[in-house]
Amino acid sequence: MTQEPPPVPWPRRFLTVAMLGGLLLLGFLVLDPFIVPVVWAAILAYVSWPGYEWLLARCRGRSVIAALVMTTVVSAAVIAPLAWLAVVVRIELLHVYHHLQELLAGGTLPPAVLRLPWIGDQLQELAARATQDPNALGAELRNVLDHSREQIAHLIGGISRNAAKLLLTVVSLFFVYRDGAQVAGQLRRALEHVLGPRVHNYLTAIGQTVKAVVYGLVLAALVQGLLVGIGYWFAGVGAPVFLAALTTVCGLIPFAAPTIWVCVTAWLLLEGNTVAGVGLLVWGGVVMGWTDHIVRPFLISREAQIPFLVVLFGVLGGLAALGLVGLFVGPVILAVLLAIWREWQLESRET
Repeated sequence: MTQEPPPVPWPRRFLTVAMLGGLLLLGFLVLDPFIVPVVWAAILAYVSWPGYEWLLARCRGRSVIAALVMTTVVSAAVIAPLAWLAVVVRIELLHVYHHLQELLAGGTLPPAVLRLPWIGDQLQELAARATQDPNALGAELRNVLDHSREQIAHLIGGISRNAAKLLLTVVSLFFVYRDGAQVAGQLRRALEHVLGPRVHNYLTAIGQTVKAVVYGLVLAALVQGLLVGIGYWFAGVGAPVFLAALTTVCGLIPFAAPTIWVCVTAWLLLEGNTVAGVGLLVWGGVVMGWTDHIVRPFLISREAQIPFLVVLFGVLGGLAALGLVGLFVGPVILAVLLAIWREWQLESRET
């Protein structure tokens, strides 16, 4: 007959729990700057995991080589478009500056633009100065920059932080590929030990939601940007490729892409290009409505058994609470809550 161990005194248990809580808090403070890059790396690795498994089989199980190649491919697919977009933005800003300088110096701004509230008066005054001094626009920009040093420093600091996070994401992506299966197995066993067999339903909901958001948002944004970009090109808008890329990026956020399309259409109408403006208005309305109401809900409902409205609220709420990574984390949180709700409903009916 085995003798039961004596009960642990409550002061010792309290001290153990307090020390464990303190260590967890300190660990969170240490890892807090790296949580977002690791989450991004996990999302990218999960979505591209079938490609990694295919490559791992071709490399005969050599995980380091497969992870290195896959990290290079995925990083190039993400970083190369961002670098290209940054170069295009710089070039287009120079074009806009020179074009605006020519318009101000020649006094050829459209009358409709000059009648706009507040900005019309500012442009009219700037145009009057530019006719006498061709460098008036540059002086005005320097004046604005001098009064916005704090905001510019904050913006540059934000760009530097995002660049560092992007580098950390690339480094984390390699290790997620190499050790992801092992770590996922350990997490699954730990969660199963705490929550029981029901954890598999939650993990299934997480996987389906991540795929649904990636396919539903990213693919729909790509389709939206491509088709609206064709409309920009036919309408004769300057820099159609840049505007198409900007529309694609904004298309990741529900209801954000129409802002670019409406602004471009309004500019065409203000310039007097009525046919091009009306044509772009109709074409953009058809494309936006088709992708927002047919393509995106179809892709999301095909990958996840959750209502599109839940995904929409998760995307918008996650974006407001967590930033860009909230586009994916927000819907996952709501999907897990929905899975818990459905499991509770099922258990209540069985009892």
